[in-house]
Amino acid sequence: MSRPVPADAELHPFPHEEETTSVRAALRSPQRLRTEVLAGLVVALALIPEAISFSIIAGVDPRVGLFASFTMAVSIAFLGGRPAMISAATGAIALVIAPVVREYGLDHLLATVVLGGLIQVVLAVLGVAKLMRFVPRSVMVGFVNSLAILIFMAQLPHLVDVPWVVYPLVAVALAVIVWLPKVTTAVPSPLVAIVALTAVTVVAAVSVPTVGDEGALPDSLPALLVPDVPWTLETLRIIAPYALAMALVGLMESLMTAKLVDEITDTHSSKTRESWGQGAANVITGFFGGMGGCAMIGQTMINVKTSRARTRISTFLAGVFLLILVVVLGDLVALIPMAALVAVMIMVSVATFDWHSIRPATLRRMPRSETLVMVVTVAVVVATHNLAIGVVVGVLTAMVLFARRVAHLTVVREVPTDAHDTKVYAVEGELFFASSNDLVGQFDYVGDPANVVVDLTAARVWDASSVAALDAVTTRYASKGKTVQVVGLGGHSADRHERLAGHLGGGH
Repeated sequence: MSRPVPADAELHPFPHEEETTSVRAALRSPQRLRTEVLAGLVVALALIPEAISFSIIAGVDPRVGLFASFTMAVSIAFLGGRPAMISAATGAIALVIAPVVREYGLDHLLATVVLGGLIQVVLAVLGVAKLMRFVPRSVMVGFVNSLAILIFMAQLPHLVDVPWVVYPLVAVALAVIVWLPKVTTAVPSPLVAIVALTAVTVVAAVSVPTVGDEGALPDSLPALLVPDVPWTLETLRIIAPYALAMALVGLMESLMTAKLVDEITDTHSSKTRESWGQGAANVITGFFGGMGGCAMIGQTMINVKTSRARTRISTFLAGVFLLILVVVLGDLVALIPMAALVAVMIMVSVATFDWHSIRPATLRRMPRSETLVMVVTVAVVVATHNLAIGVVVGVLTAMVLFARRVAHLTVVREVPTDAHDTKVYAVEGELFFASSNDLVGQFDYVGDPANVVVDLTAARVWDASSVAALDAVTTRYASKGKTVQVVGLGGHSADRHERLAGHLGGGH
């Protein structure tokens, strides 16, 4: 007898998945709990310089980015649909909201973040997560590869015009991260690399760029506040475009990252819950003085792939550790050499890149259109430094190529018949705007007999363009004094043809 499907099947469609991502199961296992705790600590260390950098991009004090990373991580740990995914202040959001800060100030930024979060909640209720089904695999591969490239490119400024000792430090850190797991996995190798390099640079008094050089760390906790803006339609007019852009960019990056984590961990997650969870987290962040954010691919890969975390514990602790590190242990954290964090992020970029996708054997087997979609996605993301734009362009490219390919699958052939005054055409394939444009030219209007039958048994009519094309065929035959009978339609195709035929402006 088959088991009934649980009501929460979207969250846990298989029993082993619930066990894998269960907080309760992790708390009962000392080994798994240690993995989650250490993963949260490593992610927190990696978040600090990122949050400071994104604050600079947005044009705000580093505290605004750091507080956003804390509130986003802690909030999404409870509200999000994808366990173990890290959300914090991001570069994409910083780029979107930077003009608000520059032109109107911090309070308008906070109001934008709150409104952007509310828009994300509304989009979640409207089912925006379902749009993920229209993202093809080639765009997903391009998303992953472009992200790996961006992560690597973000480290280059830390390797230019720096003391020569930075390079051997990065090399040592990379060696530790690569080789330590072959000896033991008790402690995450990135954490060992960070601690070891910090100890060496402090004891040996080596002068290298540190986290403290990136910006001032906060010395107090975030406080609840209400943005000091006029609550008028004029304020709404100012912030609404930026809030909408922030909501769309944040949701797209978060849902794409959630889908990637699903594949890496071989588990499923609720994209709808993740959507409104991101919105709620941004609303909370705005009221606590944060710059807003979304899922972070780099830190998520550290958490899931490098540190092997699987539950909400690591996400929650990443936020908690971040706050403790910058507020309580700020002086110590400021001593961490950037070389260690650069090495960690370089390994994240290497692990993130889908190397199989660019192997010669893979490229030979892959359809050229699929490879083109991947390349376009990567090129646009790298050129714009905006993942959302790259994904949209990639999806549009895939749709155009798909429509072009399907359009050529529509054929019109003559069917033998015993009637001398009748000619039968059989149309096969999918009729839509791309394929139906060529349909009109497939018939012999002058040479055909008085009666023509167009058999659409093996075809489907998808849109008004196809009906208009059939109307055009009928009109041309009528101008020659000939009659046309359209047969074989069924289901939705028949309904669509019956409803629209003869009502589309003379077949145009």
